[in-house]
Amino acid sequence: MTLMTPPPLDQQEDDEMLVPHSDFPDGPQPMEAQADTTSAADTQTAEDPPSGRFTWTIENFSRLIMKKLYSDIFHIGGYKWRILIFPKGNNVDHLSIYLDVADSASLPYGWSRYAQFSLAVLNQIHNKFSIRKETQHQFNARESDWGFTSFMPLNELYNPTRGYLVNDTCVIEADVAVRRVVDYWSHDSKKETGYVGLKNQGATCYMNSLLQTLYHIPYFRKAVYHMPTTENDMPSGSIPLALQSLFYKLQYGDTSVATKELTKSFGWDTYDSFMQHDVQELNRVLCEKLEDKMKGTVVEGTIQQLFEGHHMNYIECINVDYKSTRKESYYDLQLDVKGCRDVYASFDKYVEVERLEGDNRYHAEQHGLQDAKKGVLFIDFPPVLQLQLKRFEYDFMRDTMVKINDRYEFPLQLDLDRDNGKYLSPEADRTVRNLYTLHSVLVHSGGVHGGHYYAYIRPTLSDQWFKFEDERVTKEDIKRALEEQYGGEEELPQTNPGFNNAPFKFTKYSNAYMLVYIRESDKEKIICDVDEKDIAEHLRVRLKKEQEEKEKKRKEKAEAHLYTIIKVACDEDLRGQIGKEIFFDLVDHDKARNFRVQKQMPFQVFKEEVAKEFGIPIQCQRFWLWAKRQNHTYRPNRPLTPQEEAQTVGQLKEVSNKASNVELKLFLEVEMGLDLKPVPPPEKTKEDILLFFKLYDPVREELRYVGRLFVKITSKPMEILTKLNEMAGFSPEESIELFEEIKFEPNVMCEPVDKKFTFRASQLEDGDILCFQKSPKVGSGEEYRYPDVPLFMEYVYNRQVVRFRSLEKPKDDEFSLELSKLHNYDDVVERVAHHLGLNDPSKIRLTSHNCYSQQPKPQPIKYRGVDHLGDMLVHYNQTSDILYYEVLDIPLPELQGLKTLKVAFHYATKDEVVIHTIRLPKNSTVGDVINELKTKVELSHPNAEVRLLEVFYHKIYKIFPPSEKIENINDQYWTLRAEEIPEEEKNTGPDDRLIHVYHFMKDTSQNQAQNFGEPFFLVIHDGETLSDIKLRVQKKLQVADDEFAKWKFAFVSLGRPEYLADSDVVSARFQRRDVYGAWEQYLGLEHADNAPKRSYTVNQNRHTFEKPVRIYN
Repeated sequence: MTLMTPPPLDQQEDDEMLVPHSDFPDGPQPMEAQADTTSAADTQTAEDPPSGRFTWTIENFSRLIMKKLYSDIFHIGGYKWRILIFPKGNNVDHLSIYLDVADSASLPYGWSRYAQFSLAVLNQIHNKFSIRKETQHQFNARESDWGFTSFMPLNELYNPTRGYLVNDTCVIEADVAVRRVVDYWSHDSKKETGYVGLKNQGATCYMNSLLQTLYHIPYFRKAVYHMPTTENDMPSGSIPLALQSLFYKLQYGDTSVATKELTKSFGWDTYDSFMQHDVQELNRVLCEKLEDKMKGTVVEGTIQQLFEGHHMNYIECINVDYKSTRKESYYDLQLDVKGCRDVYASFDKYVEVERLEGDNRYHAEQHGLQDAKKGVLFIDFPPVLQLQLKRFEYDFMRDTMVKINDRYEFPLQLDLDRDNGKYLSPEADRTVRNLYTLHSVLVHSGGVHGGHYYAYIRPTLSDQWFKFEDERVTKEDIKRALEEQYGGEEELPQTNPGFNNAPFKFTKYSNAYMLVYIRESDKEKIICDVDEKDIAEHLRVRLKKEQEEKEKKRKEKAEAHLYTIIKVACDEDLRGQIGKEIFFDLVDHDKARNFRVQKQMPFQVFKEEVAKEFGIPIQCQRFWLWAKRQNHTYRPNRPLTPQEEAQTVGQLKEVSNKASNVELKLFLEVEMGLDLKPVPPPEKTKEDILLFFKLYDPVREELRYVGRLFVKITSKPMEILTKLNEMAGFSPEESIELFEEIKFEPNVMCEPVDKKFTFRASQLEDGDILCFQKSPKVGSGEEYRYPDVPLFMEYVYNRQVVRFRSLEKPKDDEFSLELSKLHNYDDVVERVAHHLGLNDPSKIRLTSHNCYSQQPKPQPIKYRGVDHLGDMLVHYNQTSDILYYEVLDIPLPELQGLKTLKVAFHYATKDEVVIHTIRLPKNSTVGDVINELKTKVELSHPNAEVRLLEVFYHKIYKIFPPSEKIENINDQYWTLRAEEIPEEEKNTGPDDRLIHVYHFMKDTSQNQAQNFGEPFFLVIHDGETLSDIKLRVQKKLQVADDEFAKWKFAFVSLGRPEYLADSDVVSARFQRRDVYGAWEQYLGLEHADNAPKRSYTVNQNRHTFEKPVRIYN
């Protein structure tokens, strides 16, 4: 273990944070906890610093068999910590890594501690490629570990060439800074700053920072308010209305504002809100949408007026009088960060003149090929200048996106007329003064795989800056908004000045990546007044009503302890609900009449309220308390006593249910006289029990409530049969069957009642339910689906309407089927096949629904892999009503017995690659794959031999022996490539060698080879020089002479190239070396990667790119 003082951690979040021991590993979690910038914990000792670093070296990493692994305990900030990893992923195909409070189980009740920390997997070849993610968290008993479920892809971690596993050793690092615990939620943004924040839906901080920036451009806000909307529009279906509503709440609200209506108006579902996107992409898409929606309205053209500028692309010949120009518009400018120290250097680079000469000369009309100058100059700049800083770039060396954290400065005032207007074209209007002042700085904190976004804005262009970070708005100084967002490296102050140790530098992962400038001459127009008169009357009314309702709810919440809710159910509710909305028990109390009354109110006064509401005189009211029985049913239990009715509502609530401090539930019993007017309730003795009755009709498959009766506990059901027939509308002599509804959880229990037994003998009591129906006629020949009450109740309990969607269109419901949760696998696929008109149900394959991502689960349901429909619909503790289906070309059992491989076949006679899907029994061999492939491809001659290779990151890792079983071949991450074996390889002599040949470019900073293109084998002969081999390589690859002359050849071992001269004997290099893995020593061809990228991808899962931002409406 090594402990050292690390950098103060930047405020950063990642969209992949999850608590590891969650019950919902697939589901979205609260992803962006907020950071506090206060100093370290108050009570620290010199021996136990407030911040430190722990390094954990794990040997034999690939051989770890445990699901999770803890590090040794380390001490930082007076606390015990440890790292927790899931080497094979916490239910994901990524390494999962967390920081854990080591002694959480023994800490006192209510403990918490706040820490900022980073976790890193070190790259042991190039430290700059180490993967580091940072976050902050308030640890407590419920969340004692915090970190990243999807830290890095397992295929990248376990690839020996990537540098994260060297000699099967992995090095993990934790930097922890313990901070003073602050109550984040107690901060009142409106009170402290005059502004309010936006709520984060999961990973929408990128959107929040952009919306705050646009809102604080008053001219833009005014235009949004002036977009025509009507009172009939719904915000969730209208982008203009949703944006108006959001801006109004930001302007006049006191608390943070939700963005769900706006994202719904975009046509986004929950899953979209949990996808982290790019601010500049969202900015463009949103502005395009608004520009379109503004057409034909009073604010048409606002987007162009604010953000649109123009530049001129030109090509000018040097030796002849010819110039070509093209005018283009832009809404934002993308400026290079790499290699530029500040905004001015980026603009210099933007207008840099490129010389077109030599092979690259320009073809001018009527003049042929000419030396020329090519460049860009600006015709005009917009009033609001949006600068997108290119912090994210594609690294061709690494074949991946990287974030550039280099230091990059930007001024408070930007003069684009400098140096006599060197950025301006000849036709630019020089009377316009292009002097800009900085309005907002959008910051990204984190790495390329995700992070946190927030914005520094000065809304009125005063000296006061504000930080808008989701719900929290704080005042900030200019240093925080500018200098601290330049990026680059920061040096940590010496902790032990007496020692001559080197200063510790660290990369700042928080930096600006979008800047908004406002032109000084347009300042008054853009920072204009926006008040209520700019807001449509219907919008003001709607939003004021919303505010009033919100205020009313807030007030009710604040006064909740003084009030209680009384829910009163009566016969009318039972009649209206049973058989329609509910079938079991008696009532859904949430749909019954409810009263919000003060706890101090005497119950007798409450009865007066009931008399007014129901029109039932006080003396005709009798109230029953409900009770939850041990079998989970909820029934009226007993009437209130006169002593209880003399109490207050609050006292009565305590009597009714000590566990619930919120509601009092009552049943109002009202007896009707012969004139159908209420009469006082009859006296109830211990001998009287109140029973409720439901009637079942098997013809219509209907159940309904028909009333209640008091019966003597010593009497028998046969004594009330005439009364029941009267309640049902049957003839007095109708023969009926009775069943008691006993319970319905976890299964239905509904049993016959013997009419000759007493009610006591049948163990009936107050609140019990009897269901009855006509007795079946013997020999009538009538057949019903559910002939009696128990069968009907079983059906109702288990019935399930399932929405089916095609797996190819996972957002669209295609059809619905009423099924039973008890249906087995065969029942379900048969019903689906029948609906689709398919004769063979075994060709249906189903996939379950992920309730959290609102997407299909990655793995389909195996043939008869689940027992019942209910199992197909459950996802952790949630139940869905969605299943996805696909129609296969062969039966699923047959398909499951097959192994499906995608093989890229490289033709010998033409530069073409075709992907073939090969399906064979799992016990087949590679030889069988090759034979199957031969029937699908065109070979150069009938007897050509074919081999199968494993290719990964442009290297050949394996030639599969024909006898190898295909069951364990993994084509998810590796590319399977098939090719003809060249004749020269079949006729090799004893001294010939087969070597690997790869294309590469050199990473100059590391003297390391980065591969690209298609690798291949080459036979080299003993004593053969490089000049001989070059001829064969050029012929094989068909490269033109002038291009081939630029190529360099090197012997590459473990990524390090040693360049070869034409006279070098190549075979000598390969014979001297013995390294692990033939792919780690090869003949390298160094040249630029000019080949067009192939349009195919063997396996779509190999590279996952960020979903594009789409606004659907």
